[in-house]
Amino acid sequence: MGMTSRERVLAALRHEEADRVPIILGVSNATGIKMRPYRALKKLIGVDAADAYLYDWPELGTAAVDEETLRRLHSDVRGVLDLEPASVRARNAAREPHAPCIDSWGSGQKEVQPGQWFPGVHPMADATTLREIEEYRWPDMEDPTRVAHVAAQAATLAAQDEYAIMATPWLLFPLERAFAMQGMDRFLLNLVAHPEFAEALLWKIESLCKMLMGHFLAAVGPNIDIIKIGDDLGTQESLLMSPTMYRSMLKPIHADFIAFIKERTEAKVFFHTDGDVFPLIEDFVEIGIDILNPIQTSAGKMANLEELKARFGEEIVLCGGIDTHHYLPNGSPQEVREEVKRVLGILAPGGGYLESSVHTIMDDVPPENILAMVDAVEEFGSYPIRGP
Repeated sequence: MGMTSRERVLAALRHEEADRVPIILGVSNATGIKMRPYRALKKLIGVDAADAYLYDWPELGTAAVDEETLRRLHSDVRGVLDLEPASVRARNAAREPHAPCIDSWGSGQKEVQPGQWFPGVHPMADATTLREIEEYRWPDMEDPTRVAHVAAQAATLAAQDEYAIMATPWLLFPLERAFAMQGMDRFLLNLVAHPEFAEALLWKIESLCKMLMGHFLAAVGPNIDIIKIGDDLGTQESLLMSPTMYRSMLKPIHADFIAFIKERTEAKVFFHTDGDVFPLIEDFVEIGIDILNPIQTSAGKMANLEELKARFGEEIVLCGGIDTHHYLPNGSPQEVREEVKRVLGILAPGGGYLESSVHTIMDDVPPENILAMVDAVEEFGSYPIRGP
C-alpha cells in the first residue's frame, strides 16, 4: 500500500525516499497558480468550482485552488493562511473601482491594466532618518482578525491526517517589505547611502513580523508540518547585494527570525528566495533553513542541479526546479514531461526533494502543461528513481 500524502512529505523532509516524489502545488503564493491558468485548468479537467483568491486578496491574483483540482494535481500539501485585518479587507472591498489596493502597512498595488495589479504605493519612499521610522504609523499586529480562523483550519487538517500542512502567513519578509515601503531602487540605494537607516528599518519590520508570527504559531499549535517564509535575494545572474553585505546586514535578521520560529514550533522552515542564490546556500543551512525554494533553474548557477544536489542535498531539502521561464509557458506537454524527468533524475534520488514549479504558475502557462508537470511525477517519480 502506498503512503499517504503526509507520510510522503515527511519522508522527504527526513531526506528519505518515499513511494514517490511529493508535489507541492496550489497552497501558497510561492507554489500557487494565478487565476487565469486556474480557470483554464478547471475547464480542461471538468471541475465546476467557484473562483476564490489566496488570502481573500483578489489584487494578488493567486487562486485559492479548490479541493477537487488539488487532488487532480496530486498535490500532497494543504495550506493554512492568515488574513489582513477585517477592517483593511472591508476598506479595500468598498474602495472606488480601479483605486489602489492598500494593505495594513500602508503600502499597496496599483492597477496597471484591467485586472492586473503591481506594487506601486510606497509610503516611506523618501524616508532616510531614524525619526521617520519612529514616527511612522505601523500596522497593528495584535488585531485578532488576522489569525482568528487558523486554529480551526489547522486542527481540521491535522485530524484528517491525510496531507502535510504548510502554514503560509502572508508576511513580506524584511527585505521585501522594505521594498514595499520604499520601492526596490530607493531601498537598495539606502543600503549604501544611509546604512544606519536601512538596517533600522529592516529590524523594525522584523519585530512586527515576529509579533504576527508568534500569534500565528500559538494559534496553530503542533498542527503544522511546514512554515513558509522568504525574502527574494537573487536576480537572473547574481545576488541583489554582495555576500558580504548580506552576511553583515540581513543574515542576522534572518537568523533571529528563524530562531524565533524554531523556539515555537517543530515545523520545518520553508524559505522562498528567487534568483541565483547559490553563493548563500551555506549561510541558509547555517541559520536553520530546512527547505529551499524555488530552485530557479533559469538563474545563473542554480541551473547546475548536479552540483546543487551533490553539495547540499543532504543538508537542505530542495523544492521547485520545474522551469517557469521556458518549459512551462513555452514548451509542449512532451517537453515539460521530459524536463520533469530530467529534474527528478538529478534531485530526487535519496529523498530530500519536493517537486514544484519555480514560483507561482503565471498567466502564460497553458493548463495542458500544468497537467504534464504533475503527471510526469506520477510517471517518473516513483522510487527508486531512474536516471535523467
